Amino acid sequence: MAERTVYLLQYGLGKVGRALVGLVLAHGQRLDIRYVALADSSGLVWAPEGLSDEALRGLLAAKERGEGLARQPLGRDYGQVSSIHEAAELKGPAVLIDCTASTQMTLLWIEGRRRGIHVVLANKLPLVGSLADYQALTGPAAGALRYEVTVGAGLPVIRTLEGMLATGDEIHAIEGCFSGTLGYLFSRMEEGLTFSAAVREAWQRGYTEPDPREDLSGADVARKALILARRMGCKLELTQVAVEPLFPAEMADLSLEEFMDSIAELDEVYRKRLAEAQAEGRTLRYVAQASDTDCRVGLVTVARQGRFGSLHGPENIVVFHTARYDETPLTIAGPGAGPEVTAAGVLGDILSIVRKG
Repeated sequence: MAERTVYLLQYGLGKVGRALVGLVLAHGQRLDIRYVALADSSGLVWAPEGLSDEALRGLLAAKERGEGLARQPLGRDYGQVSSIHEAAELKGPAVLIDCTASTQMTLLWIEGRRRGIHVVLANKLPLVGSLADYQALTGPAAGALRYEVTVGAGLPVIRTLEGMLATGDEIHAIEGCFSGTLGYLFSRMEEGLTFSAAVREAWQRGYTEPDPREDLSGADVARKALILARRMGCKLELTQVAVEPLFPAEMADLSLEEFMDSIAELDEVYRKRLAEAQAEGRTLRYVAQASDTDCRVGLVTVARQGRFGSLHGPENIVVFHTARYDETPLTIAGPGAGPEVTAAGVLGDILSIVRKG
């Protein structure tokens, strides 16, 4: 292989991870990128000479069957091979890719960057851990760090923010609707569905997490808001983000079945809130607000024909209020979720590293 080949070591083969492997299978040879490792919770497959297209397809098929990578050809248990050490020995640039939902990988990424290995995150959790870990992860290092898809999936949110900061713009605040799931819920309520019916419909269509409380808690929106706030210089911990959940605390401990049976109790609450907003020509949206000193997410009333009120279904929108974009804030909107869109954003991060290298 030519020395300019970029070597990929990917952790996680969920929907986004599998979609990314599919993109590399389709375009990797043209882009001169090649997998040398794939990893899941069982272990990893390691091939320093590069995994063939046939091998990659076989591993994808194994994951679809629910099989762990450690038991596949070239599979290894963790401890049998050090991915960081081996990646540092490769004859070309290496990229560690986090497509997991793990909180346990941050130290690995910090060490990788220290040793000159690049890191691309689809996983938000390393960026919202302790402030000390965040600073260690994002600080100066020999390896690059990219995390575009952690906010807005395929939308160029982080890239836009980085560009503003690099060119001296002063960011006053960023606000937006970062959850396609919650956007869908309130769009359906505007069309006449009750809150519980909208939640159940979104759940049945696979728009929510398997337990919809993951979406309704506001926790994922809070993580995205904190990522933006921290990049702006905000020194908050995740526990300090003000979050308004869409269900009362006593529902958190119910079983999923009990919760789904109980959410009709909230229908009148949200019917009344929506009716009050509509009486004033407004509507409801779940909005995140971030600055260099503050971070909050919750349900607010917005102008029906405004930037947020005109959103329909699962669209995302991010609005930048800056010194440069003062009278007319810069707005980015579009699909903010989906494995294919997200995987394309991860590949874009990989290519940005390749082109700079």
